[in-house]
Amino acid sequence: MIFRQLFEPESCTYTYLLGCEETGESVLIDPVIDTVERDLEVIHSLGLKPTYTLETHVHADHLTGALKMKALASSQIVVASMEQLSCADLGVEEGKVFQVGNLQLEPLFTPGHTDKHHAYLIKSNAQTLLFSGDALLIEACGRTDFQSGDPSALYNSIHNKFFSLPDETLVYPGHDYEGRQITTIGQEKQRNPRLGNNKTEQKFVEIMNNMNLPYPKKIDFAVPGNTQCGQCPDNIPEEFKGPCDIQSVPAGDRVEARQGDQG
Repeated sequence: MIFRQLFEPESCTYTYLLGCEETGESVLIDPVIDTVERDLEVIHSLGLKPTYTLETHVHADHLTGALKMKALASSQIVVASMEQLSCADLGVEEGKVFQVGNLQLEPLFTPGHTDKHHAYLIKSNAQTLLFSGDALLIEACGRTDFQSGDPSALYNSIHNKFFSLPDETLVYPGHDYEGRQITTIGQEKQRNPRLGNNKTEQKFVEIMNNMNLPYPKKIDFAVPGNTQCGQCPDNIPEEFKGPCDIQSVPAGDRVEARQGDQG
């Protein structure tokens, strides 16, 4: 497996590139519209084809790069089937493996941050990797105060789907705001201040209901835009419109992307 962890600094979002060495197929988990051109360069530099984009959930803090990647490179947009997004090409669901070349990703339905959130598990050689989206972060977790968030649901998702995994499972989160890149299930079970050391559900709900977090600055256009797979809505502020223009990508790069995907 070819693997890269990519970072978008404004929203502190991690995008994950997984590639099949045998077939050249690849998937980008949670691409960001601002960094699509960079991600395409990475894919091509590794000799891979931009085959799929895959979402963990409908994001509130950035616009997904799924639609832009499809426009530039003919990749297919993949979301959880239960999202019922008409803009998606394929749907995934728990209990059905999502195949990328010879790679097998196991979707895990993990509601709580949003009501349709999914994480993805993959076994590579002797190591198990969990792409936890915004459900479980490094010594933190996703907020539950908007978008059908539910702290009790998140607590049960993390305990039933994540903390039941082996302690050595590597956890790659959807965000980190302190420059950290990776954690493990064992570490989160011990050190996570909201969930660790056998915190009760009641205590977790109390913590989450008293976070008093600021209103996400992009939510008013990110959520409606992401229900259209990254379409920039009319109400997007001028300062965020730049990445919406796919014509800003040199024409030669667009042709190369399409040819690479076909070959």
